[in-house]
Amino acid sequence: MTELKRRAAVFAALSDPHRLHIVDLLTLGDLSSTEIQEQLGIRSNLVAHHLDVLERARILTRTRSESDRRRSYIHLLPEAFDSLAAATVPAPERVLFVCTANSARSRIAEAIWRDTTGIPVASAGIRPAASVNPGAVAVANRHGLVIDDRLPRQVDDVATAQDLVITVCDSAHEELSGRDDLHWSIPDPAATGTPEAFERAFRMITQRIRALTARLLPNG
Repeated sequence: MTELKRRAAVFAALSDPHRLHIVDLLTLGDLSSTEIQEQLGIRSNLVAHHLDVLERARILTRTRSESDRRRSYIHLLPEAFDSLAAATVPAPERVLFVCTANSARSRIAEAIWRDTTGIPVASAGIRPAASVNPGAVAVANRHGLVIDDRLPRQVDDVATAQDLVITVCDSAHEELSGRDDLHWSIPDPAATGTPEAFERAFRMITQRIRALTARLLPNG
């Protein structure tokens, strides 16, 4: 069984409310099937069915009581949930954030990434603007970050073969047509230009960066 299929089997086993309740109980201590029946208030044959499903998914195991040999106790397997999270991915040599103008979203993402990780970062646009959007500078400053006054750059002048390219706007994703590695659909805060729009973009990008960095394997 592949790791992906094993994860799917575990999630399938946990999809029933009774089985999820059993797992919740077993996180606190070991129980006999009779004790589980009393806690759930269901028939013994249903308890036996649910325990069989959980055992086949390698979520629990049973051991015979050292006192009453007719009784067994059910335990959660310690490693049952270790690999349920999505798989880790290798850390890139550099991350390149790309948006349309390289004046707002990609510059915000670049600043957040630089503050979050030690992995090199750059940003670019498919149609660079003449300057950085003041709203992007302002929202970064409000969060203690700095966007420098470097002029926006064209993606073809910046990208390398080793980059993890992340588009942070739909236009860039669609125009690059498969040249990006990841796409984050972040609404353009410059469309309204309000502080609230820039704050929303900042929050969305921060959440995406946190989710990605949590899955990166350490360098080396």
